[in-house]
Amino acid sequence: MANVDLSKPDFAKNVSFLSHTDQGGRADGMQLMVHKGYAYVAHMFSNGFSVIDVRDPRTPKTVNFIPSPPNTWSTHLQTADNLLLIINAANLFAHKAFADEASYYGQSIGEIFAKQPVDYTAGMRVYDISNPEEPREIGFLPIDGVGTHRIWYTGGRWAYASALLKGFADFCLITIDMADPTKPTIAGKWWIPGQNLAAGEKPSWDSNKWRYGLHHALVAGDYAFGAWRDGGMTIIDVKDRAKPELIVHKNWAPPYMGGTHSPLPLMDRNLLLVADEAVADNAEDGIKRTWVFNIEEISNPISISTLPIPEEADYVSKGGHFGTHNLHENRPGSFVSSEIIFATYQNAGLRVYDISNQYQPTEIGAWVPPAPEKMYDVRPNRPQVIQSADVFVNSEGIAYMTDYNAGLYIMQFNGA
Repeated sequence: MANVDLSKPDFAKNVSFLSHTDQGGRADGMQLMVHKGYAYVAHMFSNGFSVIDVRDPRTPKTVNFIPSPPNTWSTHLQTADNLLLIINAANLFAHKAFADEASYYGQSIGEIFAKQPVDYTAGMRVYDISNPEEPREIGFLPIDGVGTHRIWYTGGRWAYASALLKGFADFCLITIDMADPTKPTIAGKWWIPGQNLAAGEKPSWDSNKWRYGLHHALVAGDYAFGAWRDGGMTIIDVKDRAKPELIVHKNWAPPYMGGTHSPLPLMDRNLLLVADEAVADNAEDGIKRTWVFNIEEISNPISISTLPIPEEADYVSKGGHFGTHNLHENRPGSFVSSEIIFATYQNAGLRVYDISNQYQPTEIGAWVPPAPEKMYDVRPNRPQVIQSADVFVNSEGIAYMTDYNAGLYIMQFNGA
């Protein structure tokens, strides 16, 4: 596919195109952070991360690429306090056991990797980004196991990550002491009972069908709000970072088909958003929802509504995944709102919602990129459609959106 006008969306509403970059020829974008005018973009298939100067959002310039160790994923990252934290884990999509997507999403990873040679690096790397174009590695947290998957860090002493530790069936929560960023250490752990196989625990779920593994948790105050793929969501008390304690665990799979992926607490309104990820092509795993919970009584979250599902095109038949992937995280210094919500919707691009009436959310913005010009996904038989991955929105309403195959789009939200 050639000569695609990347500024012309398949669909748009209240969102304007500013620019696009292929990230220095590595257009496989995953999680991103924008820090002091620079975008730090993790890659899904290129094994590393890129640094992009976005001080002028209309002319982004890729200025650096930092490779991962061999056979190692660095798909997720966080920035705060002039630090960049990035995950290291086995590159699962490059492994023959997970060449079929269903194998990755539909079974416990730890049991498979326990039998594999360790030819990758597992842990969390810490970079000093006081010179934003030249990240300088200053620390490393080693993990005995498959590695980390996603981190939550907004500065200060404490970070939080999902980690697949040796002897566990899948990812669990770890708290990380960053008092000395050159020597981060694990302070505490929490997992769903049944995950710790080495301790003799046995899953109460069918581990050949369901993945009970933490995708990640967002922390507000002393509460960690976790999304556990097919295990639903948890609210965990992390006041004592060394001894996290469960407050409540809720799961809606079955009857729904799991994939719980992205939490977003809105504490000023006693609300919690939880997005289920579509993980199969053509909605073969059902239409996934983003749930709005009332958490006024923290031990008894109640689902009160769901966000609207795009209807302007037949996205189920379009190919690829159709459903929410990530939610803009309301990070300090970025766009922060408990009423306007930004989300990536995989083959349906960027979506913006108004939840001022939490019982009747409405869609107020969208921008759907055209099909990618080429494929960066190394897995066989993937359709050539967009798979919008992550979105970061700055305080001026400029949205930075990555895609597995289509690079970085920079857009302006124009309001409802």
